[in-house]
Amino acid sequence: MESKSISVFAPASVANVGCGYDILGFALHEPGDKVIMHLNDTGKVTLDHIEGDEGRLPRDPDQNIVSAVVNYYLEKTGIHQGVSIELYKQMPFGSGLGSSSASAVAGLVAINELTDTPLTREELLPLAMEGERLACGNAHADNVAPALLGGLVLIRSYDPLDVIRLPYPENLHAAILYPHVEIPTLEARKILKTNIPMTDAIKQWGNVAGLVAGFCTHNTELIGRSLEDFIIEPVRAMLIPHFYEMRKIATDHNALGFGISGSGPSVFTLCKDKKTAGKILSLLQERLSKDGIDSTPYLSAINKTGPIVKRMQ
Repeated sequence: MESKSISVFAPASVANVGCGYDILGFALHEPGDKVIMHLNDTGKVTLDHIEGDEGRLPRDPDQNIVSAVVNYYLEKTGIHQGVSIELYKQMPFGSGLGSSSASAVAGLVAINELTDTPLTREELLPLAMEGERLACGNAHADNVAPALLGGLVLIRSYDPLDVIRLPYPENLHAAILYPHVEIPTLEARKILKTNIPMTDAIKQWGNVAGLVAGFCTHNTELIGRSLEDFIIEPVRAMLIPHFYEMRKIATDHNALGFGISGSGPSVFTLCKDKKTAGKILSLLQERLSKDGIDSTPYLSAINKTGPIVKRMQ
């Protein structure tokens, strides 16, 4: 096979989207991670360069998510190919924005493109989920599915895997604020309740159904009424500084809804338009700064395209 190189950017994502724990997620335009990959004749997968991780990621190709999913891919397809990988981390760790998912997706799309795309994006999804298992012990898809497929995604079932891209109002914008406190995904999952009251479950089911219906019918008022989590948010909110005060700021300024992105500490505000989202984002950042808490803002429409592929020679 001739020597080829490629660059792939894979986006961050907002998982859960309020009440949709492990089953809903949407892709952002920024931030994200970049992988540059080269084919060679060594017959080995090597991780030659990592940048932006402050030395935190494993350099062992069997332990690093990017090289691990590339190995999964080559085993699944039966392709014997030498690969060298460069990973450029362009998003924070433990932010609740799908950092590990972006890396895994970028790696999988890169190797799939370089080997003439034998698998569809949907067929790549289970391999990306295995990357999540390596990262946090759970093969959930609410980050990797939107990062890989783009748009707003519903995971209707995990066994068998059944993933649906949902329509949504095109003018929706998300205001994302990442407070500079770290909440590891594994620890954030450990504190969740294993049993929930039937009354809470019924309210949650109603909100999930209402949220999906609101997206599909472009009914922003229904989306707003349904963006409430009775099960996960009350437990995880205690880990996020000034969570309820930030939620009030958002709702007081015409947000459709406010919630935790993934396992946090990032929070998201879904708004009808970019101007509203930008105003709320400034107010939230200002509130945290009053207590000396640094934060990083992101303003994004829902990213319908997912990964960006650039071929190199």
